[in-house]
Amino acid sequence: MSANPYLPTPAPKRPAWQEAGMLVGAFVVLLWIIEIIDVASGSRVQQAGIEPRSMDGLWGILFAPVLHDDWAHLFANTIPVLILGFLVLLSGLARGLTATGIIWVIGGVGTWLIGGSNDNHIGSSILIFGFISYLLTRGIFTRKLGQLAIGVVVFVVYGSALWGVLPATPGVSWQGHLFGAIGGVVAAWALSSDARAARAVR
Repeated sequence: MSANPYLPTPAPKRPAWQEAGMLVGAFVVLLWIIEIIDVASGSRVQQAGIEPRSMDGLWGILFAPVLHDDWAHLFANTIPVLILGFLVLLSGLARGLTATGIIWVIGGVGTWLIGGSNDNHIGSSILIFGFISYLLTRGIFTRKLGQLAIGVVVFVVYGSALWGVLPATPGVSWQGHLFGAIGGVVAAWALSSDARAARAVR
């Protein structure tokens, strides 16, 4: 039976790389818009970060990864978010967004629990460290060659950044880095359950 010529032709689905690029690009644009608003407010917006063990500071779990201290802080995070976020989303938007959500929550809750008192923890480095650990461990759990190869490349380029999970530099939220990285490993393990189940059947 031939297709109805009067019905509109469905728009072709965008390739995965294009969808991933558009979404992570939109997120980075949002980060810059928020920083513009923060500067215009006299840096009041960035005060909505994670304040450890404070009830008001719980809201910071939602907001901290999109807030930055200044333009230099945002600029330093922009390229890693673009590259690593793109790689995370490349395997599928639903899977990539779920991984991001897991990293966001675990990174924020962990920071809220053990961060220094009276500190304001902000910055998308929570996500960056989560993306790094997710990409490093995903291929180990799934045992897929392409994902293992991406993990190797990420380790070569960004592996040294993982020293940031240690309390070394004053004023840097190593707690956010640490729990973001833990969130990445948890996300990689949780989202590889289908691959692990398939191996168990075989």
